[in-house]
Amino acid sequence: MPKNKSRQFFDVPHIPFEGPRSENPLAFRHYDPAEVIDGVSLKDHMRFSIAYWHSFRGVGSDPFGPGTIRRPWESGKDAVSVAKKRMDAAFEFFVKIEAPFWAFHDRDIAPEAAQVKKAMEVTHELGGDGYTFWGGREGYETLLNTNLKREQDHLARFLHMAVDHAKHIGFKGQFYIEPKPKEPTKHQYDFDVASGIAFLRTYGLEKHLKFNIETNHATLAGHTFQHEIEVAASQGMLGSIDANAGDTLLGWDTDQFNTDVKEITLAMFSILRAGGLGKGGYNFDAKLRRPSVDPEDLFYAHIGGMDTYALAFKTARRIIDDGKLGGFVDERYSSYDSGFGKDIEKGSVGFRELEKLVLTKLGEPVPRSGRQEYLENLVNSYLTGG
Repeated sequence: MPKNKSRQFFDVPHIPFEGPRSENPLAFRHYDPAEVIDGVSLKDHMRFSIAYWHSFRGVGSDPFGPGTIRRPWESGKDAVSVAKKRMDAAFEFFVKIEAPFWAFHDRDIAPEAAQVKKAMEVTHELGGDGYTFWGGREGYETLLNTNLKREQDHLARFLHMAVDHAKHIGFKGQFYIEPKPKEPTKHQYDFDVASGIAFLRTYGLEKHLKFNIETNHATLAGHTFQHEIEVAASQGMLGSIDANAGDTLLGWDTDQFNTDVKEITLAMFSILRAGGLGKGGYNFDAKLRRPSVDPEDLFYAHIGGMDTYALAFKTARRIIDDGKLGGFVDERYSSYDSGFGKDIEKGSVGFRELEKLVLTKLGEPVPRSGRQEYLENLVNSYLTGG
């Protein structure tokens, strides 16, 4: 991406990396795009993406009130000229904050009707690496007028049609499904990752789609962010991340920027142990709060999110390299690495053999401590620089 020296919409220079001691609010303290780790730049490790819909089409509205934000690029003689100015503003921002990717909704690009087809084609033409199917309306309001099986059949047919069209146009990017438990519908077919896995396998789609996991959706489903990552990773279906957070005191999708280093460190620990995200990355599906109306607030928000994820990435690497946490988990399951435990995992013994072993050799089992409190303290020690 070429350097853009223009200050047409943002009176903000290129965002530098100044290190942890910097007091400059318009500088990175932990995210140095050029830093090389294991032969790969941090920019390529993180693969940050900016959400076009929130950052450049969002107006600060919420379910209870209209927008509060007025942007200088939202004016012009007609819709096309406005769209061009909006895109100019977006790329000025992408360049200044060094975000290598951006994401858009189908309705950001395509007009009414056939928007999925057209958005796929535009993504392909732009060299996009992924396409996410958001499940916000794949559900029902009442069973009084719903044939649940036919609706799920139809959703699967739609996804197969998308797979077929991707092959037709030569799109090689990864398809993702994004679980969401509720809002706007209250019974959604992709409630969480586990139900999404069942759906994909039922309809023969598991080879074509992975999961784009959103932090806020995980908590709305009653799970932690790390839980959803682990469920997807356990089946080789972890794909990409929507980097945001919800307010635990509210019951709807608030899409806030996440600055909780501990939560993201635990998530990153699971992501790294799973081998990373492949073609996926970290998309800031997050929006400014209603009172944050200045263009500069977009920079503050994304700097905070990018720094949080970069710090969590580095902290999780320290935890993995140190080996204490992973070693404890390995030791906890070590009895399954040999002998009778290994035979159980292989399926070569059953209840009869297990009964005989317990009655003749083992007797009453002696419990071993899971040391949860010790492990929680251990994680905290990394977060505090210990």
